[in-house]
Amino acid sequence: MGSSPTPGTIKNKMMPWLVILLGYLLGAIPTGYLAGHMVRHVDIRQVGDLNMGAANAYRQLGPKTGVIVGLVDAGKGALAVLIAQAWNMPFYTILLVGTAAVIGHNWPLFIGFRGGRGVSTTIGVFLVVLTKPMLLVAGPAILALLIKRNVTLACAILFISLPLVCWWLGNSALMVSYSIALPGLIGITTFIRTRRRVPRHA
Repeated sequence: MGSSPTPGTIKNKMMPWLVILLGYLLGAIPTGYLAGHMVRHVDIRQVGDLNMGAANAYRQLGPKTGVIVGLVDAGKGALAVLIAQAWNMPFYTILLVGTAAVIGHNWPLFIGFRGGRGVSTTIGVFLVVLTKPMLLVAGPAILALLIKRNVTLACAILFISLPLVCWWLGNSALMVSYSIALPGLIGITTFIRTRRRVPRHA
């Protein structure tokens, strides 16, 4: 007969899932939603582009609040990954924790699973797991944002060039794929939210 699993073995098997859950819960903290109620007593998801992200907060709640929301949202993703690293999780688990943080931001348990698109949280994750490539592509993206004042353009420059820079720097195929997949989640979320807002005619 096989030996029964020891408490230590069960704990080791459960830890990755607990850290992934923690990543989701960190991501699910609804920064923009809380800021909307504190600053203007509104649900940020009911004004502007109906998104709980930093860009909408910037336009609807003011530049200072928008920047704070963006920094906190990025911090959620970065913190989730840093905790996974500090607890010596396997690398694939660390990537799943980052993904869970973005999913938590986009579909937060605390406010009915309707959150943001995950741009800032994704940036926070990438700053930890792909630090050098992110620093290289951040300059052109920030420059485009300052000149054109267009968040969509800046994000396009950032997320389209990132996989190319990862490949150029010799990152693994896993990391190149991850640099494509996480922004892909942003695109899927944006498509779903936009599609719901488009009126359907008979």
